Amino acid sequence: MNERRLLLTAALGAVLPWPARAARPGAGTGPVLLTVTGAIGRGNRGPLDPALDQLMVRHGAKFDQAWAFDAAMLARLPAVSIQPTLEYDAKPHTLSGPLLVTVLEAAGVAAGAPVTLALRALDGYTVALSLADARSHRMVVATHLDGVPMGLGGLGPLWAVHDADRLPAFKDKPLKERFALCPWGLYSIDVKAT
Repeated sequence: MNERRLLLTAALGAVLPWPARAARPGAGTGPVLLTVTGAIGRGNRGPLDPALDQLMVRHGAKFDQAWAFDAAMLARLPAVSIQPTLEYDAKPHTLSGPLLVTVLEAAGVAAGAPVTLALRALDGYTVALSLADARSHRMVVATHLDGVPMGLGGLGPLWAVHDADRLPAFKDKPLKERFALCPWGLYSIDVKAT
């Protein structure tokens, strides 16, 4: 291999998204939308890259392995729909996507594991809750709002959300207080053993 070809190969390897560089079991082929780190059973990507994982570094993430989901991987998980009244327009909307616990199980988190979750949004907003609360609240990793994929710049592309209208702990609160545990723009979940 000549020097020019070697440099081109190295350069392409540096700029291609991780799943395209190193196929591992469960790795997607599209852009990563959600990264699950911490006390997970397995990984489909390697450790935090201080040079290329800039947002995670800025938000203090540290991990040796992670489970990275692209849109297709999330779409293959069983989806549910909820219809909460949203605080932004005071109207009911249909949100759909897989249950948060289903996403975590796909990343290798045991169903009844005594863990705490740190749900992190793109703007750095972080919510801590237990896996048990995520299950009892039937939290959804919403990918669609009223049948349309959520985009970056709005509430998406992912939103960890519950059906506040139907949960006793939230339904009687003022609308502006029902979604404090629901980060929109979700991109990272850190799982900590308790």
